[in-house]
Formats: sequence, structure tokens, C-alpha cells
Amino acid sequence: MKKTLAIAFAAALFASAPAAAQDWPTKTVKIVVPFGPGSTPDMVARLIADRLQQKLGQTFVIENKPGASGNLGTDAVAKAEPDGATIGISIGGPLAINTLLFSKLPYDPAKDIAPITQLVTQPSALVINTSLGVNSVPELVALLKREPGKYNFGSIGNGSLSHLAMEAIALRSGTQIVHIPYPGSPQAMTAVLRGDVQMACLPAISVTPHAGSDKVKILAVSTARRSALLPDIPTLKESGIDVEADAWMGLIAPAKTPDAVIARIHDEVVEAIKTPEVREKLALQVMEPIGNSPAEFRANINAEIVRWAPIIKAADIRIN
Repeated sequence: MKKTLAIAFAAALFASAPAAAQDWPTKTVKIVVPFGPGSTPDMVARLIADRLQQKLGQTFVIENKPGASGNLGTDAVAKAEPDGATIGISIGGPLAINTLLFSKLPYDPAKDIAPITQLVTQPSALVINTSLGVNSVPELVALLKREPGKYNFGSIGNGSLSHLAMEAIALRSGTQIVHIPYPGSPQAMTAVLRGDVQMACLPAISVTPHAGSDKVKILAVSTARRSALLPDIPTLKESGIDVEADAWMGLIAPAKTPDAVIARIHDEVVEAIKTPEVREKLALQVMEPIGNSPAEFRANINAEIVRWAPIIKAADIRIN
């Protein structure tokens, strides 16, 4: 009798995990965004929340927790209960690059975070002020080599992807360019338009509205392949500089969230971001959906650390 009861109890335990995953979400789900309202991660989070709420009939709320280069909000996810009720949007900084820039983080991305899926890829655009008189990356490199240290580039902050991408371009091309940080993409783009800086590598959505202007020119995109949304613009690699900088966003959960729950969230979210309606809205922001597996997402996070470690060391970039 005891043996029969033990077998029945064990069977019930094994059955409960898949059942719980199938029932997700069983209560309100909080999506933590480590940047402020109106930011691109916030926009992506709201697209996902709206879609899931419509389909699943459960409430999804956005909680913005900006600060510390995205570390604050990512830490909030890391320290949440691993029950599927708290998930978050994060980017390459808090999940990879900041491990190289900060002497200490309040969480360990390798141990405290469960990757769910990369949500979107977003190319950055190498843009120049047309006063430079160049029309391609090789022409820009030739100009920079003739007059090292004369020209400036703008970024959206020290240690940002826009900063690292330009440092990588300088390192790989053997040139010297002076860094001038700005509070955000609009300010950096305005600086390029005014000629306060001569170039920048910024999220494409901040550059493309000005592409028809005679003041600026896009020379390349930073992703590994040409963007389907900007098919006529070559990549940096095509242009002779081996630099890749993808401004992706990903969905994360606390570590120890059950695998079955992670799988359920993954499937629902990937389906959501690949619907025609969401694709269309992402395209307006020059973003394309990804929707890879948790293992592929983790591998890409690790690859980011490998990619940027030598650039950060060579440029001697530290935040604290």
C-alpha cells in the first residue's frame, strides 16, 4: 500500500510541472524594463504585453526601472521569484558588456539570469556629416589616416554600444578618432547634423529619418548581415572593417525558473513577435524579430563578452 501511494505521489509531482507551464500565466505578469518610458526596450515590451494580454486573457504590466546602465532593472529580474510572474527585457550591456565595464555588478548574468529568447535585432548605422566629403567606409578610413586625431565621433554615453562600435572601427582600421559622449541618441544625432562631431554609429532608427538630408550620409550598418529594412546599405564587414555591433534586445527570467515555464513563455513570446502586426510595428523602428532558443541566446551573450573584451581593454574603458 505504501509503495503504491509513493508511486502515485511521485507521478503527481512529475505531472504538476508541465501542467503549471501549460497554465502560464496564472496571475498578473510583470515585465521589467531597465530603461525609461518611451525607450525602444519599453516600446518592445509594450508590444509583447499587449499581444500576450489579448491572447492569454491575463494582465501584463510594464515596470520601468532605469538606472546604472540598465543594471538596476536587470538586477530586479535576477532577484525576483522564479515563478514566471516576473520577466524582463534586457540588452547586451547589462547581460554581457557591463561585466567588463563595472568592477562589480549586483547580479551575475551567468548564474542569476535565465535567458528566454532574443527578441529583436537592431542595426546601428555609421553616419557622417557630409562636410567630410567621403562616400564610403574606405574613403573615411583614408581621411582619418591622413589626419589622425583631428575628427570627433559622438556616442550615447561612455561604454555604450555606440561608443564601443566606433572604438572598434578605429582599432580595426588603425585610425584615431576623439570620443564625445552625449546623453542619448537624439543629442548625438543632432551633433552630427550640426557638425559638432563628424560621425557616429547610432541605432538606425535615430539616423534614418535624416537620411534624405544633404547634411548627413549613412556609410554602413553594423550588423553581421545587411538589414532587410536597409538592403542598399553595406555592412562594415563588406566595407573592409571586421566589426559587428548588434543592438539586440532579449527576454529574461530569474534563474531557477522551471524549464517548462521558460519553454511556455518562449513559445508564446516568439509567436507574438512574429505576427504580421508586430513585425510591421517593429519595422517602423528598424527592428527585425529573432526568436531563438534559450541556449542560442546564452551562446550569443557569451559571444558578446568575447567580442568586446579586447576593444574595452585596448581603449581602456571603465565605468567604475
